[in-house]
Amino acid sequence: MSLLPLNAAEDLINANEEWAQSIIRDNPDFFKDSAANPQTPKVLWIGCSDSRVPAAVVTASMPGDIFAHTNIANQFHSFDDNANSVLSYAVDPVGVEHVVLVGHSGCGGVKAAIDAAAKGPVEHHNPLTRWLNPLIRLVRTLDLRGLPENEAVDKVVEANIFRQVDNICNSEPIVTAWAAGNNVFVHGWVYDLATGRIRELVVRSLPFVCS
Repeated sequence: MSLLPLNAAEDLINANEEWAQSIIRDNPDFFKDSAANPQTPKVLWIGCSDSRVPAAVVTASMPGDIFAHTNIANQFHSFDDNANSVLSYAVDPVGVEHVVLVGHSGCGGVKAAIDAAAKGPVEHHNPLTRWLNPLIRLVRTLDLRGLPENEAVDKVVEANIFRQVDNICNSEPIVTAWAAGNNVFVHGWVYDLATGRIRELVVRSLPFVCS
């Protein structure tokens, strides 16, 4: 056996082996059943790519419980085919009943948007600022004057959650589902890094009228 320290990737593979064995000890047929049957999650999680907010871990969920999509600063853009295709597939054929848009305290993407909003025109050659451009525009509509940095970030985090919930409710997959009487619930949640707790800010469902 090598005496060299394992790198992070090798650590993950070893941890996966230990995890799989622990699942098999508790439920010998878990993985066989999972492979043999279609997924039936009831929740689509649209969250931030931040490594401190893993959907399955912070909700104590098992494989198959959550259909997930993440990106920087938990955005849902009308022009983003990636997010829209995930939402469309989650609603039909997967059949999720809840879409949760999850932001979190101390979001690095929000901090970047606040910084960019203060600097003037967006640098479109930078992929991060291109992605954050809608959030940067949102920041510029908010009064953050005199707020300590952490309070300013919290204010934008919550405003961003409400905006992305609006975007989801106005998306083609949700508009179509609601028009057909499929009452998919759309939630806005914020996760607190300091406590590990989730708080619901908003929930929308039929007969919500898109703006």
